[in-house]
Amino acid sequence: MTDFKIFGDHCTLGEGPLWHPLRERLYWFDIPAGKLHSTNAEGEQPREFLFGEAASAAGWIDHDTLLVATASGLQKFDINLGSWETLTSMEADNNQTRSNDGRTAPDGSFWIGTMGYNLEPGAGAYYRYHNGRLDKIFHPVTVPNSTCFSPDRKFAYVSDTVKRLIWRWSLDDEGNPVGDREVHIDLSDKGINPDGSVVDSDGYLWNAQWGGWKIVRYDPNGVEERVIDLPVQQPTCPAFGGKDLKRLYITSARDRLSDEALAKQPDAGRVLAVDVDVAGLAEYQVKL
Repeated sequence: MTDFKIFGDHCTLGEGPLWHPLRERLYWFDIPAGKLHSTNAEGEQPREFLFGEAASAAGWIDHDTLLVATASGLQKFDINLGSWETLTSMEADNNQTRSNDGRTAPDGSFWIGTMGYNLEPGAGAYYRYHNGRLDKIFHPVTVPNSTCFSPDRKFAYVSDTVKRLIWRWSLDDEGNPVGDREVHIDLSDKGINPDGSVVDSDGYLWNAQWGGWKIVRYDPNGVEERVIDLPVQQPTCPAFGGKDLKRLYITSARDRLSDEALAKQPDAGRVLAVDVDVAGLAEYQVKL
């Protein structure tokens, strides 16, 4: 039995865990509540912030500032003051969509996907924010997820959960995606729904599997290497943190679970933390 530390509020849809390497704190979201949570490495000293609209993912700009993706755009968020200003709007005129999964790339650009509130097929898109400009890099997409990058900076990984595929996408020396996406991990035959992912220092991809009660680690060739069984049915995204980056934090969700299902998993929607034997990568700094 894996020994988990479990903490945080019961989020409806916990998502977007980010370990801030300078502040040594974990940040994560409850998307529909538009709420950003934060604790230290042990789940203590909690803080929370409200954005007034759905919010889902973040990157760190400096010690005191985050980039936060919300339903209407990318926000420059002052952690100490709890205030923000909009860097760029993103589908702000489309009340059907919101932001979802995102992560900072090695070149300092921020990759972020959008999706329909009700999983409308093909309602979303993937964007890259770089040098002050937001570019749409592919669409349509229904549930964008698994945004992460190989340690050699040669590949990005992205997915569409409803397609049950994780793609690998080549990057040039400046971090631009080039060529076509290729299937890296195909979970369609298993009926598994890939949610958020993160890559460790060995280049292995750790994927949260929505509805599957588990995190799975895949080698650089996309072959399953290990499984961590979880006490929650709907894990959403992993992140490495702690002083040595060997603690895996996993957000989870209660969304759409019946009372009967929730009775069997009282920690659904909370954060799970487990120590592992491989270090993650420090999250890259956003370059504005």
